[in-house]
Amino acid sequence: MTTSIRSSRGGLLALTALLSALLAACASSPMPAPVVDRTGRGTTITGAPLAPVQPGFYRVKRGDTLYRIALEHGQSYRDVAAWNNITNPAQIEVDQVLRVAPPGASVASSGVSSMPVTPGTVEARPIDAPPVASGEPAGGSAAASTGLSLSWPVKGPMLARFDDKANKGIDIGGTRGTPILAAADGRVIHVGPLRGYGNLVIIKHDDTYLTAYGNNDQVVVTEQAAVRKGQKIAEMGSSDSDRVKLHFEVRQNGKPIDPMRFLPPQ
Repeated sequence: MTTSIRSSRGGLLALTALLSALLAACASSPMPAPVVDRTGRGTTITGAPLAPVQPGFYRVKRGDTLYRIALEHGQSYRDVAAWNNITNPAQIEVDQVLRVAPPGASVASSGVSSMPVTPGTVEARPIDAPPVASGEPAGGSAAASTGLSLSWPVKGPMLARFDDKANKGIDIGGTRGTPILAAADGRVIHVGPLRGYGNLVIIKHDDTYLTAYGNNDQVVVTEQAAVRKGQKIAEMGSSDSDRVKLHFEVRQNGKPIDPMRFLPPQ
């Protein structure tokens, strides 16, 4: 009986010693225990940065539309779609690279087409305005040097002036239904709603300049139509606005510039 008890104690001591040795070996092992991420998140791997686009091209960003891209580059959305073989203007993808300047155009490093303006090719004055004396520009200070002279698209109180950051044009107040007139001869390149502009009409006057007329109620011209200075193109309204007004922009190669530089005193 005594011998059996001693044998059991001896076996227990041997087992204890073996376990202690194994634990010591694990503790001193340089190999760390494997860690498995079962959260499903994994590790985010950042891809290589995208190469910069060449002048005359634009990389689509989240939230862009073909209509706004065309406006920002002074082009017709139809032309941009044609240059890029786009059949549905609503289907563009983030990071897609689009041509935004005419093929063969001289493009500045800023990415906008740079084409000379032929002086005197566009001149717009009210129909009943008296003749302009020799050497006296019909429009503002920039009219003589650029050849672009605009007439007022509507007469009314100035609600907001041009600010390159806060307001890319001027806002003119008035009464709902007041006729909105083309500020110069040109071709209608856009008719329809655009976020921030409401019912928008864009007229392209030459390879450099376009004018935009926003917040209209009813539009009375169609895309691709040729319009003359002083021709009715829309009626004043409050689409996408908290009050009745006309938002009027002038863009040079897609860049907003102060319309007051081209307008005569009101």
